[in-house]
Parts: sequence; C-alpha cells; structure tokens
Amino acid sequence: MIKRSKVLVVCLIAAIVAAIFLFDLPQYLTLDELKSRRAEIDAYYRSHPWFALGVYFCVYVVVTALSIPGAVLMTLAGGALFGVIAGTVVVSFASTIGATLAFLVSRFLLRDWVQRRFGDQLNAINRGMRKDGPFYLFTLRLVPVFPFFVINLLMGLTQIRTLVYYLISQVGMLPATIVYVNAGTQLAKIESLGGILSPALLASFALLGVFPLAAKKGVEYVSTRKVLQGYPKPQRFDRNLIVIGAGSAGLVSAYIAAAAKAEVTLIEKQRMGGDCLNTGCVPSKALIRAAKYVNQIRRARDFGMKSADVEFEFSDIMDRVQRVIETVAPHDSVERYTGLGVECIHGEARITSPYSVEVNGATLTARSIVVAAGARPLVPRIEGIDEVDYWTSDNLWQMRELPKRLLVLGGGPIGCELAQAFARLGSRVTQVEMLPRLLAREDPEISDFLQQRFADEGIDVRVDCAARAVRREEGALRLICEHQGQTITLEGDHLLLALGRRATTEEYGLQELGIGVTPAGTVEVDDYLRTKIPTIFACGDVAGPYQFTHTAAHQAWYAAMNALFGALKKFRVDYSVIPWATFTDPEVARVGLNESDARERGIAYEASRYDLKELDRAITDGEAHGFVKVLTVPGKDRVLGATMVGDHAGDLISEYVLAMRHRLGLNKILRTIHVYPTLAEANKFVAGEWRRTHAPQWLLRWVQRYHSWRLG
Repeated sequence: MIKRSKVLVVCLIAAIVAAIFLFDLPQYLTLDELKSRRAEIDAYYRSHPWFALGVYFCVYVVVTALSIPGAVLMTLAGGALFGVIAGTVVVSFASTIGATLAFLVSRFLLRDWVQRRFGDQLNAINRGMRKDGPFYLFTLRLVPVFPFFVINLLMGLTQIRTLVYYLISQVGMLPATIVYVNAGTQLAKIESLGGILSPALLASFALLGVFPLAAKKGVEYVSTRKVLQGYPKPQRFDRNLIVIGAGSAGLVSAYIAAAAKAEVTLIEKQRMGGDCLNTGCVPSKALIRAAKYVNQIRRARDFGMKSADVEFEFSDIMDRVQRVIETVAPHDSVERYTGLGVECIHGEARITSPYSVEVNGATLTARSIVVAAGARPLVPRIEGIDEVDYWTSDNLWQMRELPKRLLVLGGGPIGCELAQAFARLGSRVTQVEMLPRLLAREDPEISDFLQQRFADEGIDVRVDCAARAVRREEGALRLICEHQGQTITLEGDHLLLALGRRATTEEYGLQELGIGVTPAGTVEVDDYLRTKIPTIFACGDVAGPYQFTHTAAHQAWYAAMNALFGALKKFRVDYSVIPWATFTDPEVARVGLNESDARERGIAYEASRYDLKELDRAITDGEAHGFVKVLTVPGKDRVLGATMVGDHAGDLISEYVLAMRHRLGLNKILRTIHVYPTLAEANKFVAGEWRRTHAPQWLLRWVQRYHSWRLG
C-alpha cells in the first residue's frame, strides 16, 4: 500500500512538472518578463486585490514545493506588487508552506530507504539532529548562500519533527524574505539577479549566520554557569587534568595530557594497568595460550607424530600467568608514567566538586576531571548466590588447583574463552547460557560452529537455560536452572560467573553531583564524553557503549582532548568502525555489520564467503576450518562488515578495519600483494570471490571471441 502511494505521489509530481514545462510557464518567471508586465499586473491587483493575492500565494507554494527555479523572482514580484509589509507576510507564509511540502514529500518518498541503506553512516547525523537540529536549520535558513530547495529535500531525510521544521523555517527565512521583498519594491532599478546579491548584501547575510553560532555559545555559557553555580571556582588550579582510574582509558588519557604538556594527575586505588593487565586481557590470553598448547600436543597424530604427551601442574600454569602480567606491567607502571610527566597517586579518589578531587586526605583541584573507573564482573541476582563461593574474572587468577567439575555461567566472549581453556586443561566443564545460542551477537552459523567445536572437545553446553538458584549440598555445587519450562539441576565443584561486566559508577562522588547513569548502567555522557557537569568527562568501560580495551583507548583520546581543549575545539567521538574478537580456538572476529544486523535493520547487502579449508597455509598448519565472510553494498565493493572464524582471526580482521575506516573496496584488497603462504591471503581470496560474481559477462564474451579470432 505504501509503495503504491509513493508511486502515485511521484506520478502526480511528474505530471505537474510536465504541465508546467509543457505550457512553458517558466518563461513568466524571468526578470525581464516581470519588469515588462509590472504595470499590467499592478493594475489587475488594484482591481482584484484578494484574488491576486490568493493566486500569487498558491503559485508561490507550488513553485517552492516542486523546487522549480523562480522563487527569487516570485519574491521580488511580491515586493513590487504588494509592498514591503503585505509582500513579506504573503511570501513568508507561502515560502514556508511550500518548503514544508517539499520536506514532507522528500521524507515520504526517500527517508526510510536512505535510513535503511546508510543507517550506520547517518547515526552521528541523527544524533546531532535530535539534539541540535533546530539550531542547524536556523543557521542554514539565515544564510541564503545555501539553496533553500536543497535544504528542504535534505532535511526531509533526517528525523527532525515537521512542526519544528515549519516554525524554524518561518522564523529563519524571515530576514532573507524582508531583504528580497524590499529589493522587489525597487524592481525598476534592478538590472539582474546578481545585482541583488551584492558583496555588501552577502556580507550582511554572513553576519546573520554568525548570530546563531554566537547564540549557541551564549546558551552554552549560560547553561554551564547555571550547572556550576554554587561551586566555588579556584582562583588558580593545581593542575589541568585529574584522571581517575589507571586502566586502558585512564592511562591513555593521562598519556595524551602529558604529551600535550598539560599538568596531569592519575589516581588509582588498586593496581596500575587496571582490569586488562591484572585480571582481564593479559592473564586470560596467557591461560588460553597454555590451554591451546596442551590441546596441540594431544593432536600429535594430526601432525604426523605417533605419540606425544604433556605433563603439567595447574599451579605452574597460573604462576606463568602471573609472570606474564609482571612482564607486561612496566608498560603501565608508575615509573614509566612518572617519566612521561604524569603525577601518579595510589589512593581512593572522590570527586567533591566540578573542580576538586579528594584523595588520601588531600584536596586536588583541576580545570577538568576524567573518570575512567572501569567495570566489575556482573553477579546475577539468583537465589543462594551470596551463600556460595564463586569465581569471577577478578579473583579467578588466585586459583591454584584445577577444578574437576566446573560450572561456567555465561555464553558470551568471556564465558566461551574460559570454558574452553579449562576444558582443555582437564576440567569437566558445563557451560550454561540463558539465550538460545552462544555468542548471541554473532551470526547463528558462528554460534553453531563454536558450539559443535565445544561439544567435540567435551564441553557440555546448555543453551536456553536460565539459572534460578545455586546451593551447595553434600559437598557438591548444584545449579538449578529452567530449560524450556522444565526445572533441571546441574552439578559441579566450582562455579565461574562470566556474565559480562557492570560499570563502576558508585563510590567516587558522581551521584552527589547529580551525574546520572544510562539504562545500561553506564555513566551518562554526551557525544563529546562530557557528563552533566561540563568539567567532568568519562570514558572506557564506565561510559560504554562498548567494553573493549581498544575502544577504551579510542575514547580516551576524545575525552582528554575535549577536557584540555574543549574551550577552543570539541571533538565528537567516532564509533563508526569498531572491531572486536573472541579468543576461543578458533578465534571469532568481526567489524561492522553481520548478516543478522543487516536483516534486522533492513539494510540490503551481498555476502561473499571464503572457506579456510581451501587455504594453503591453514592446511599446512592443521587449522583448515572456519571461514571469512564479507558483506558489501549490492553491486559495489564497499565493505559493510566482515566476520571471521579461524586461526588468528583477531589479527586478520585488521585489514577490513582499515578498509572500512578509509573506504577501501574489495577491488583494492584484491590488487594488494599478500605474502604466500599466509593466513592473510584469505582476505584477498574472499575479495576474489566477490570479483568473480561481479565479472562483466558481456566483456568476457567479447574477449572470448577476440581470442578465437586470434587463433586464425
């Protein structure tokens, strides 16, 4: 029904435009024609004033709504015929109504299609329009250097409300309307349209355009003063920036501030390096590497060996994990950052005002504060959870005895990585996930692939299984779950909670300052990572929306730069190309859209796939499993997203991150030399798959004829 309505609207517009040009009506919208007929039209207006006004009004609305050239001449005619006051009133309303009709037609015909096809690219624009749309529109209306008909059509593609569009257009176009209508009263003196847009007049319009910018700055200044009133501002600050938290986000924020020659203090209440170094990325990858090595030894026959065995003590593996942490720790140490010019303080920070932080009994002042307090493991609210001992990614690394039977609660990246690692080291692992599949953010075929791999390795995977209670009875840990309406009991010796992480938003003074949290539990920030208090910023896991070490570092640049230089220039954080990886074996990596996302958002795509069982290097390494799948714009080689499952997928995805970030298509990847034999060739081969499906068949047929002719 909607498609039929759109077709009817297009046909109606086409018919009206065709009629206008068929009867050569644009000939009447020229300056010479207007000047030659002025006396005749003026006489008719004097004898039929209301009818002439009505006809003029309707014609103006049609010309504006259909974006037909001639609106400027119509405005001049309004001034020439009706005078400044009447001409301004009729032109103002006619132009605004016509502009709104053009806006509505553009929205009805094109907005849904544009938002579906370019949704990811338009996210930042949509957010900006929701927040500052009226301001943007007002600025564009005040500066007639921008064609109004273009503004009408483009604004229709955004999410600005129709009533807001109408009212802002009515007010914003009024100054230009008055100028043109007044010029029309002097019609006899105007020799060309270029005479209206004199340098002086254009300069006046440019000054008009500065007013809303100045107004915005003024509003920001007033709102900032209102938020900060009641908090005494120090006459002199101790430092430029205070950073709370020395994880990835905090370290990068402090590093950038020091590199910019700012006075910066970094406060950490636990260990430098935060979760990633001490309890997250580094120790988990060290454990996964040990487990992978054990698994490779057990696969000795796959590599042509009659037998091989490995003996180990779990405590030795955990000791190595600690040695790895100690080896990496100097990169994030107090000594290194002190050498970079960062003042490092060990203590518990508490924000006491927009300008001050208390730590170790002392009060420090700074122009800006960056909160990078990270996150902590999520503990579910299930019956009995507080009455049993459980492991999380925080305290897991204290373990020295391998659990014989391990219950892993969670089927996301953390749960999958640790479940496989412990199973390979000898634990009988039961993994419990309440959703219908593992890694629910990935495509179903990824989940199926990984679940089959886990089953082959002896992991008991229970999906669609919601934990309801936990208790320890007769020396065993019992997890009571609901599965498809039935109650089941799973047994183990230990419970590992791997349900994700919750932002740390308490304990350091945000609530007392009225800084809120989002429904996801993260600190509420704007597009510049500012909180409600404009001197306080947040980045990393505590701010979301992603909880990856690399996104925390990415955000930290924006937080630090806006905190230090926001008075001069603000930088809107860019989330357009965010990659991630799950370090199971095989690894799962992704950037951009996958098929599930594309279908959910109604985004058209083509999928090109290459199976790694065909790749020479994967075969020689005994890792000939998995695939690379790339989504592209239909008929084009522009990459919408890439998904990989295979050995070193987390490394290989970088080529597609680069391609998406700098808009390099598959043809450029195909024409790039890749070393043979490497796993990276898979990226080239999937580009080759795309090329084969888009080869110009008509050209190949002519080439074939050419070669046949050359045979003689």
